[in-house]
Amino acid sequence: MRHGSPRQLADPPLHAVEIQALTKIYPERHKQPERLALDAVTLAVPRGSFFGLLGPNGAGKSTLINILAGLVRKTSGSARVWGFDTVAQERMARSSIGVVPQELNLDPFFTPRELLDVQAGLYGVPKGERRTEQILAAVGLADKADAYARTLSGGMRRRLLVAKALVHSPPVLVLDEPTAGVDIQLRQQLWSYVTDLNASGVTILLTTHYLEEAEQLCDRIAIIDRGRVVADEEKTALLRRLDSKVLTIATDRDLAVVPAELVAFRAELKDARHLVVHYRPSRATVGTILDGVRAAGITVVDVTTEEADLEDVFLRLTRGGAIEAEWDASG
Repeated sequence: MRHGSPRQLADPPLHAVEIQALTKIYPERHKQPERLALDAVTLAVPRGSFFGLLGPNGAGKSTLINILAGLVRKTSGSARVWGFDTVAQERMARSSIGVVPQELNLDPFFTPRELLDVQAGLYGVPKGERRTEQILAAVGLADKADAYARTLSGGMRRRLLVAKALVHSPPVLVLDEPTAGVDIQLRQQLWSYVTDLNASGVTILLTTHYLEEAEQLCDRIAIIDRGRVVADEEKTALLRRLDSKVLTIATDRDLAVVPAELVAFRAELKDARHLVVHYRPSRATVGTILDGVRAAGITVVDVTTEEADLEDVFLRLTRGGAIEAEWDASG
């Protein structure tokens, strides 16, 4: 870690990012009406976490990230990065965060080595303490260090953006849709590197539309919709909120109707030899369902279960209705 970095200048805070009642209103402009982008958002990103910030297009994610990065001014509320206020302590806050943007905004006439050296200079990293070669090797661009950025593929440019965000050794790394348009192999390489960074202590804040990525990588997830936080909790707790499982039972004979013993479990026939049961684990167990099957005189040939995933939670939370209310309405 270079001398004078935010990690050395302050004791590590409990939260890498702290946001309190953060509001952003874009004023009327060019005949466009005033727009509320963030509505009293309060969030805390634990130090060392892999934190997912999810939401539909236009939910306010990019505005929030740009406020943290010092690119957009808040209307009210507060935001702190690594304990530093993004306005009152702007220089230290900016030094504490690295942002990998969605856009491939690279100077086409610079080489990766030149781009990283320029970026390091902007952050005041002394030449003797720069890690240009190490970072380029880590992101798989050592052999392209002297190639012009305009000659790099889209995937290579994406990796170069990650490298730029790391030149000043920030304790917080923001990845804004980092794998958009990236092939599967590169995506795996990128996540392998980012996971290693997280294991070394770097806090990762990820926005992505690939919900399976968020579910696999993140330990805590917040969902924002229309400028408001609609969920913010540990991933496992968030998935439990849906309280939904599907049990598929293969039978030894054809069934014409759902047996009376299984009607209470919201069972339905997928086909003549498969019963599908949608149930709430908090109210029923697999054992009680199978007891009902046996009571109906049916022999079970096979059983498969399907857990609720993050996509289910996301869709229910961002389409205007609470999960619990929807379940109650459906019985």
